Order: sequence, then structure tokens, then C-alpha cells
Amino acid sequence: MTAHDAPAGSRTEQPFQTDLLFTDGLPQMDDEVGYRGAVAARAAGITYRQLDYWARTELVEPTVRSATGSGSQRLYGFRDILVLKLVKRLLDTGISLPQIRTAVAQLRAAGIRDLAGTTLMSDGASVYLCTSNDEVIDLVNRGQGVFGIAVGKVLHEVESTLVDFEPQAPDPADELAARRTKRSA
Repeated sequence: MTAHDAPAGSRTEQPFQTDLLFTDGLPQMDDEVGYRGAVAARAAGITYRQLDYWARTELVEPTVRSATGSGSQRLYGFRDILVLKLVKRLLDTGISLPQIRTAVAQLRAAGIRDLAGTTLMSDGASVYLCTSNDEVIDLVNRGQGVFGIAVGKVLHEVESTLVDFEPQAPDPADELAARRTKRSA
């Protein structure tokens, strides 16, 4: 969506095109590995309770592996953690959670090729997705932009935070079942 369009969420949703989000020299993360919830929460600057709530309410769900019951753990991909951090930034600026839900859906539907060059702008009520400096300037000139979040900067913050953590491949066996088998042996 561009700044010339309506606020985020007013267009019909398209399928999330994960293969388009990171190109042009940005991280090419393996979709088969992810980070446990505690690492994802720390990298995004949120509490584990927020992470759990956002997953249960489908605001930001893990794309590598969802929780399947007691004993299983969610695994969040790089893109998931980036979205978590963007949600946190939007909340910190006072944007309502319903509007953030709309913005997250729009960001996913947009299938942005150059996410590093994207800026999320807001007038305090709506969130706009700007993909060029001209769109940002146009939005500000119309009096609609109050603040902006440079997605590329957030992307690099997440990347540098995750350097210290080892991603994990999902275990095809249920973790709880594996524990029960180990105890009974």
C-alpha cells in the first residue's frame, strides 16, 4: 500500500507472500528454522506474556511451528520477530491494537520487495505504508504523518540481536510425547 491509498486494512487482503519480503541483499532466512518464544520475545523487546497473547489472538503467529499443546514450543522465524518488534514500536507510539492488527495484515498483504526502504507512517489513528521518500513527503504535506518507523532500521536491529542466538529446526516429534517415552523407558 502506498501513502496515496486509503489507511492500512481498507484493501482486500492478499495471501502473505513470504518469498517477497527479503531480497536485495537482506537476510535470506531458512523457513525451516526458528527461535523459541523466549528468544523471540527478547529480540522484539516484549514480554513472554505479550508474545503468548499475540500468538493466541492471531496478531503475530509463529510461522515455523505453532504450539500444539502442552509441552510443545512455538518457533518464530526472522520475519515473525521483525513483525513483533514493529508491533511493539507501534504500541509504544500509542496506536490502538485494532489499528495495529489492520496494519500488520496490510504489511503482509503488500508483499513488499524492498522492506528496508519501507516506512510505516501514522497520523495517530491510521497507519500508512510508504515505500518511497516521495510518499512520506506527500503524506506529511497533506498533514497526515505524525511519526514514522523506518522498517529497515528495525530489521537490522532484529538481525543484530539474533546474532547471539542459535536458530532451531522444528522437531517433527511432539516434545511432550518424547518426554513421556523417555520417562517410561
